[in-house]
Amino acid sequence: MFADLGALMRRREFLAVISSAAAISRQALAETVAIRTVGLLNSSSAEASRQYLTAFEDGLAETGFARGRNVRFEYRFADNRLDNLATLAAELVTGRADVIFAGGNTPAVQAAKAATNSIPIVFVMGADPIRTGIVKSFARPGGNVTGITGLAGELFSKRLQLLMELVPEAKRIGYLVNFANPAFTTDALKANTDAANRLGLHLVIVNATTREEVDGAFASLALEKADALLLGAETLFNALRDEIVALARRYALPTSYPTREFAEAGGLSSYSTDYLQVYRQCGIYVGRVLKGEPPGDLPVQQPTRFELTINLKSARDIGLQLSPALLARADMVID
Repeated sequence: MFADLGALMRRREFLAVISSAAAISRQALAETVAIRTVGLLNSSSAEASRQYLTAFEDGLAETGFARGRNVRFEYRFADNRLDNLATLAAELVTGRADVIFAGGNTPAVQAAKAATNSIPIVFVMGADPIRTGIVKSFARPGGNVTGITGLAGELFSKRLQLLMELVPEAKRIGYLVNFANPAFTTDALKANTDAANRLGLHLVIVNATTREEVDGAFASLALEKADALLLGAETLFNALRDEIVALARRYALPTSYPTREFAEAGGLSSYSTDYLQVYRQCGIYVGRVLKGEPPGDLPVQQPTRFELTINLKSARDIGLQLSPALLARADMVID
């Protein structure tokens, strides 16, 4: 009797071990299956995008998806060669990404949308997503696409007004654009031309699609006797941030930049939303999609807060006197 009872206990212990092992195996399998793939298509470079993508991953982590635990990333950077975007987008589709996050500029979003109508896409872009055919409406974008738009073209009119306060005597305003990105540049150019006409200003438009052309653009602005410069919002210019700030200083050209990072790098001024927060919010949107929310039901968001940043050292370097009233209105003054 005691021998039978001992055998029974050993059998129960054996079954308990087997059951525990099976549970561990099921958990390991579940964790393996739960790893999701986020494809990131970006028109810029890894170096220029680093801080923004860190903010993106922080937002994604807020929804419970973290690198090394239950999500992996497939990065595709075009390094500002926009003709490579279609190939890179196709690679993410072939690799069966669960969600594609398209950023950098409008061509990256257009390439992602053209590559798939089934894989969810979350975007960040400056152009109007309705006018460019990315979504049907802001409230209910429909299809497989949603995201955040900065509507940066509409900000240029405000930036132009602020530039006039920085340099009240300016009459000839340089405007540096990249015509290789027509979806954004065309609308921004019209908005700025209209604003310049209302303010009685003359726009000196210069184009640059490469590092060498940026050098030539500044030389052209000097020949055209531009009094100040409005820098277009463009990933190529972001990648050349330090070089452009140095050129503006060399030519003593008061410049308004499209993001705060330019002012922090020594540029005179910027007026923009906080793009680190924009990218963080995109990460949250990707997390919501991974949890099952249809992207077409998530409204396209727009920033509501914009910041004026002024770099006093830069102003002194080019001999520019700024009004106390303007400095008092700035959200950030760098000295």
